[in-house]
Amino acid sequence: MLKFNEQKQLDNVNGALSLKPEVEKWVDKIWDRGFENICFLGIGGTYASALQVEKHLKAKSKLKVIVEEAAEFLTTGNKNVTDQTIVIISSVTGNTKEMVEAMEKIKEIGSYVIEFIDEKESTLAKMFDNVISYPGDEQLKFFLVADYLMYKNEEFDDYENYYDQLEKNLAKDLVAIEKSADNFGKEFAEKHRHDEMQYYIGAGNQWGSTYSYAMCYVEEQHWLRSKSITAAEFFHGTLEIIDENTSVTLFIGEDAERPLAERVKKFLPKVCGNYTIIDSKDYPLDGIDEKYRGYLSHLVTHCVTQRIDAHIEHLNRHPMDIRRYYRQFDY
Repeated sequence: MLKFNEQKQLDNVNGALSLKPEVEKWVDKIWDRGFENICFLGIGGTYASALQVEKHLKAKSKLKVIVEEAAEFLTTGNKNVTDQTIVIISSVTGNTKEMVEAMEKIKEIGSYVIEFIDEKESTLAKMFDNVISYPGDEQLKFFLVADYLMYKNEEFDDYENYYDQLEKNLAKDLVAIEKSADNFGKEFAEKHRHDEMQYYIGAGNQWGSTYSYAMCYVEEQHWLRSKSITAAEFFHGTLEIIDENTSVTLFIGEDAERPLAERVKKFLPKVCGNYTIIDSKDYPLDGIDEKYRGYLSHLVTHCVTQRIDAHIEHLNRHPMDIRRYYRQFDY
């Protein structure tokens, strides 16, 4: 398989899950002090991950959650972000300009902070004490914090059982999904690698990953034109420009907003002859209870898109790690 290292995949997921005791330690300290709300702050892909965990918390918790895009936060601010706010961020490089400036502002406000920073010696890692350094698997890190906060708030009694199942099964399940999706990924890549325009639709915790896939992968890494739209908003504009030849991909998850995606699925055959459905329900998660699948569906579909990406990169002879403009000059 192209760009697939099974042991590395297993180690990455298990490594992220092993952060659970460290996450609990920092959350316990903040919980004992007391807080008013939670703010996930990001930009680009980290903002997309924040949108995923926001949906998770809004559906299952009374805890007040805010999501902020770093550049917008710098200009507009948010009066609800105070010294009684838990601010949670993630960064690969630890030096993204907007994130550094936003966290300087957070430092002035005096919020409680939990940072997931891949680079231990980076600017962001040195700004606060509550730093957890481990590369990759950003969504798992954010969900670890959210789930433990819900557990502390007596809203997730299954917390220990759930994470016991993840620790035993999730890594190998995701590897199995990626293997089983490889042929699909190749077929999709062969069909869509030269599309003039691609539309991606998602709902619930699939929305953050849909937004991220269209922008951070299809546009930024493959240099293909795309648009992402929520399943709910699809019927208020985008549907009018869909025809028989339009490239449309619909992600369907298994959380509370699945019916919104299924509504789009029912509509598409009436107007489009070039649509693709990627449904997390089509892939098994052995050893993980059915009732937990909705928490994880964005990880399932990400395994599928990773296979698409590997094949587009190979077929188009366009390395995904090169950029024309991003970080190439000041803007």
